Amino acid sequence: MKALRIIGLTAFLAVFLTGPALAAQAPVGLGAAGGFAVLASQTITNTGATTITGDVGLSPGTSVTGFETVTLHGTQHVADAPALQAQNALTTAYNDAAGRTPVTTIPAQLGGQVLTAGVYASQDGAFLLTGALTLNGEGNPNAVFIFQAASTLTTASGSSVVLSGQSQACNVTWRIGSSATLGTRSALKGDILAQDSITLTTSATLDGRALARTGAVTLDTNVISQSPCSVAAATPTPPASPSPSASATAAASATAAPSATAAPSATAPAATVPPTSTSGSQDPGSGPSPSTMILFAGLAAAAAFVTIRRFSTIRR
Repeated sequence: MKALRIIGLTAFLAVFLTGPALAAQAPVGLGAAGGFAVLASQTITNTGATTITGDVGLSPGTSVTGFETVTLHGTQHVADAPALQAQNALTTAYNDAAGRTPVTTIPAQLGGQVLTAGVYASQDGAFLLTGALTLNGEGNPNAVFIFQAASTLTTASGSSVVLSGQSQACNVTWRIGSSATLGTRSALKGDILAQDSITLTTSATLDGRALARTGAVTLDTNVISQSPCSVAAATPTPPASPSPSASATAAASATAAPSATAAPSATAPAATVPPTSTSGSQDPGSGPSPSTMILFAGLAAAAAFVTIRRFSTIRR
C-alpha cells in the first residue's frame, strides 16, 4: 500500500512539475507590422545602393529621401492607413517583448557568447556586439530568443549573429529602449523593435526588420531581408500494429518514454559565458512537447489514483 501511495504521489507531481519546466516562449507577434521591413515615425533616409525586401512605412512623418538608389521589393507607405496600423501594431509588439519573463541577465558584451532559447537582459542596460554571437536552437526550429535592452544596441564593425542548431532569424527579437546602431559590414539577425531610432551604417546587413517607434531609420548601402520561417509541426506517433503481440509491444514502448525527435546540435557547445544572475530562464530545447509530457503524467496519475482506491476498498 505504501508503494502504491508513492507511485501516485510521483505521478501527481509529474503533472505539475513537468509542464512548467518544458514551457516555451512564443514568438513576438508583429501583427500589421509584420509585412514591413522598415518602419519609422519621423523620417527615413538612405544613401547608396540599398536593397529592401518588404514594405517601407512612415507615420506620422512624411519625409523619405534617397530612395532613388533603393531597390525595393515591396510597397512604400507614407503617412497612410497601413503605416499608421503598422505603428500601432509595433507598439503592441514592443510592449509584449518588454514584458516577457523569466529573464536571464547576461553581460552587456554579446561577442563570444553561445546562448540557447530564452529571454535575455543586459546587466548594464545596453547591448554591445563585437565579434560573433551564436544563438543555438538545440535542434528546435521554434526556439525563441528575446533580447531586452533598457537603452541601446550597438554592433561593432564586422560583427555578426550566427544561427546554429536550427535556430531561425524570424524567432529573434531585439527590444531596444532607445536606439540601435549597426556598425559597418556587421550582420544582425532578428527584428529590431526600437523606441527611438535605428541606424544601419555602410554595408551593414539585417536579416529581419528595422522598426522604429518614435524616431528615424537611417540607411547606407544596406541589405534588409527576412529569411523564410519554417514552423516545425508535431509529428504524431504511428499507430501500433493490429496484431496482438505487436500491439502489446507498442503499448509497452509508448508508456516507457517518448522517443527523442531532435537531439541537441553538436555544432555549438553550451553557453560559454554564464549569466551573472537569473530569474529562472527556461530553455525549450528539443524533445517531447509540454502537452505530450503532461498527458503521460496525467494518465499515470489517474491510473495510480484508481489503483489506490481499489486497494483501499479491498482492505476495508
